[in-house]
Amino acid sequence: MNARKVSFLNASGQELSARLELPVNRHPYAFAVFAHCFTCGQTLTAIHNICRELNLQGIGVLRFDFTGIGESEGDFVDTTFTTNITDLEAAADYLAEHHLAPALLVGHSLGGAAVLCAAPRIPSVRAVATIGAPFSPDHVAQHFQEELETITAEGDATVSIGGRPFRIARQFVEDLGNHQLDRRIRDMEAALLILHSPQDRTVSIDEAAKLYTAARHPKSFVSLDGADHLLSDADDSHYAGQVIAGWSRRYLPVPEASPLRSEHNVAVRLAGEGYTTEVMVRQHHLTADEPVKVGGNDFGPGPYELVSAGLGACTAMTIQMYARRKKWPVEEVEVHLNHKKDYTTDLLESDDKHSKIDQFERVIAIRGELTDEQRERLLEIADRCPVHRTLHETVEVTTRLK
Repeated sequence: MNARKVSFLNASGQELSARLELPVNRHPYAFAVFAHCFTCGQTLTAIHNICRELNLQGIGVLRFDFTGIGESEGDFVDTTFTTNITDLEAAADYLAEHHLAPALLVGHSLGGAAVLCAAPRIPSVRAVATIGAPFSPDHVAQHFQEELETITAEGDATVSIGGRPFRIARQFVEDLGNHQLDRRIRDMEAALLILHSPQDRTVSIDEAAKLYTAARHPKSFVSLDGADHLLSDADDSHYAGQVIAGWSRRYLPVPEASPLRSEHNVAVRLAGEGYTTEVMVRQHHLTADEPVKVGGNDFGPGPYELVSAGLGACTAMTIQMYARRKKWPVEEVEVHLNHKKDYTTDLLESDDKHSKIDQFERVIAIRGELTDEQRERLLEIADRCPVHRTLHETVEVTTRLK
């Protein structure tokens, strides 16, 4: 993932810590905000996995710590469920100012209840996904049921949640009871996806049934069968991310792209900005680009890197083909390459003959129980790979306008 640390201010002027995670091979076509579970924080491994799956489908994700959690400023004891909702609005404002307003909200557990409340207040939201969310926010009070009497009588108490101490104030408990989700869900215009595990021992799946019943269409439910509440198994969190990414494409503004077609084996297409280039090789799609330092987005390998990759692939295939024909025990071939000339320099100096000298450094590792003579022979064979020979021949390129 292409991730970077960012921050933004909440409604009280406190700085909230966040990470903005972007696709590595394209500009995101939409953005999402992720709300973590009660006291969890944005660093939970499951959140990372879900964000990765969204990134792979072209969605940028802002995941952040609520006020008083993780690296965000503020005291947790001063927060309420209402401040969680306003924190979500602040996150949406940050995206709207610096990128695109979020079209998707994803919330885990109490974070799921928070995104259901925040969605009607963020006009750009077109889809909402909840994971293990309760129907009633005050469901979270079961985490500190034994301390409720102390909190009510003394105004606050220190409770242990997940092995960590947190101070819970009376205002937090009272505020939870002030938010009833049935009306919020009924008035929500965004599409809703509810994910929940039948084996969830923290938030019963009965809560998911209540959410689904209260919501209006379009609404969907997916069972995370076998998962625990925190999606501790990586397979469960990756699956949840894949489902959210696939489902949300029905409702997010996915740009329409005309397919690249050609009667040739290879075709490329570059639009008017940057150097990000679509490459089609038969039915296979690739992305080529240039590094950021020369004006690219670094969404893919550069032209010379693709040439190096072709040389490396051809070298490995040629060695293995020869070894298999000879029945030599070659288990694996690795080819490591460097090209020593910068593409943009070559382009700018195309009239200078000295700029036409290219050098590929190639290092080959061959694994298997081979004799020294066999290894030397395979090294000779490497120089006979078709791409290697093409690079040593005089190459003619004919060009015409279409």
